[in-house]
Amino acid sequence: MDVKSKLREYVEAIIIAVVIAFFIRTFIIQAFKIPSGSMKPTLQIGDHILVTKFIYGVKIPVIQKTLIPISDPKRGDIVVFIYPEDRSKDFIKRVIGVAGDTVQIKNKKIYLNGLPYNDSHGVYTDDMVIPGAAQPRDNFGPVTVPPENYFVMGDNRDQSYDSRFWGFVDRRDILGKAFIIYWSWNQEAFNVRWSRLGQFLQ
Repeated sequence: MDVKSKLREYVEAIIIAVVIAFFIRTFIIQAFKIPSGSMKPTLQIGDHILVTKFIYGVKIPVIQKTLIPISDPKRGDIVVFIYPEDRSKDFIKRVIGVAGDTVQIKNKKIYLNGLPYNDSHGVYTDDMVIPGAAQPRDNFGPVTVPPENYFVMGDNRDQSYDSRFWGFVDRRDILGKAFIIYWSWNQEAFNVRWSRLGQFLQ
């Protein structure tokens, strides 16, 4: 085999690898890094997670139109989505309300369709209760989630910028469901959080 043929083989192999990687990243699975503490304690700053993209359907890239619907996000799902106020950023939050749900927050307690919501993942670190007239963190709504939209919140309820502040997430903007932590780096302690590796998210 001459040098030219070998070079051509290498180039073809690289192109195929790039195409496969692009296909996997676009339609099947994608890695994300957690930059903030809005999902503590479920997700820590420095956690690296994998997000399954096909679980909610196969989409056309860029325009985010679903070609093959598979399932819809459910209450309790941890989803990655395009941030509505800056579409160059991706956010991660937990689904609290789906289309048709009426969401209300009274003194930090979540009510869904008039009933107390089983907020097993929510953590509150601030004893202060802020009146709704001042800001919507602790007293909000009621609002009804429109069709094809979702109401999302961070698990770190007192330290999360979410649907209470900027509104709903459009179905088209949801990129996928977070399902596992594959790496976790503690920047402050400069070490690996070994116990978190391989942890499935709930």
